[in-house]
Amino acid sequence: MRRAATDVVLLVMFLLELGVIAGAAWWGFTLPAGPLTRAAAGVLAPAVFIAMWALFGAAADARFPLTGGWRVALECVWFGGGAIAWAVAWHPLAGIAFAGVWAVNALARVLTQGTLTVRMSPREKAIARELDREDEGR
Repeated sequence: MRRAATDVVLLVMFLLELGVIAGAAWWGFTLPAGPLTRAAAGVLAPAVFIAMWALFGAAADARFPLTGGWRVALECVWFGGGAIAWAVAWHPLAGIAFAGVWAVNALARVLTQGTLTVRMSPREKAIARELDREDEGR
């Protein structure tokens, strides 16, 4: 049962991550500006969020994984930025709802895994190493 709960929590986390990227893109493409500005913002805003998450937040793949208070700060900035994007691009309640789902998910991650950082099981780590070796062989 605990594994199922963890899987649901991680699925919601993944959907929230996609939501941040979608919110940033939607915000950029709907700016009250010219078409070139909207296109640039619609592409660059999600790119900045993706780069930030890849460098500091992605569970096993982060270049500079953050823990403790730094992880909390990263998630507040990252998911908070997504919530603000939804609030500005669509409706303030969308941003509030997004932030609320993130807060519940963050609490659930701490309760199920003991940390905000997503942990891989030994089996998942072995699979990831095998996939990396296959990629290096190509």
